[in-house]
Amino acid sequence: QVQLVESGGGLVQAGGSLRLSCAASGTVFSINVMGWYRQAPGKQRELVASITTGGITNYADSVKGRFSISRDNTKNTVYLQMNSLKPDDTAVYYCSLTRVKQYWGQGTQVTVSS
Repeated sequence: QVQLVESGGGLVQAGGSLRLSCAASGTVFSINVMGWYRQAPGKQRELVASITTGGITNYADSVKGRFSISRDNTKNTVYLQMNSLKPDDTAVYYCSLTRVKQYWGQGTQVTVSS
């Protein structure tokens, strides 16, 4: 089993920045994909960004150029640096780890005020 614990959410004004962190524990195999998803009220959960153990990244078009995902494999931790935040970025952000099956964190609220 894998446990994921997110931190770093909060309230920020439009144009501001936040950094999310997610630490994985338990049976974390070295080869996996970690990522961030988000779900706004009334909308489906969507991929924000993902990163492989080797550092290959993938971003949603809506966040390209503003968000940056990174990871520290020695700490089994993934980060999401969010800059130039917009009210449309308001959502619950979930950390995910995928290897054979997909694991989820409990989510952290990000609210961007206009």
